[in-house]
Amino acid sequence: MEQGTRIEIQVNGEARSAARGTSVDAFVAELGLRPEVVAIEVNDRLVRRDERGRTMLSDGDRIEVVTLVGGG
Repeated sequence: MEQGTRIEIQVNGEARSAARGTSVDAFVAELGLRPEVVAIEVNDRLVRRDERGRTMLSDGDRIEVVTLVGGG
């Protein structure tokens, strides 16, 4: 693999990598999650759903993914 094509990130406290230039939207899809049922924080900042496509992940980012569960 060509050096510099991957970035190192933390997802819910676990080390992972992602392709350089990956948006939050693309990363959610890569995880196989439905975007409408997750909340995403990057470096302790909530990323609104309408911002996810233009918010790019960077090397060293800390991402928290919370799945919203409904019930009754």
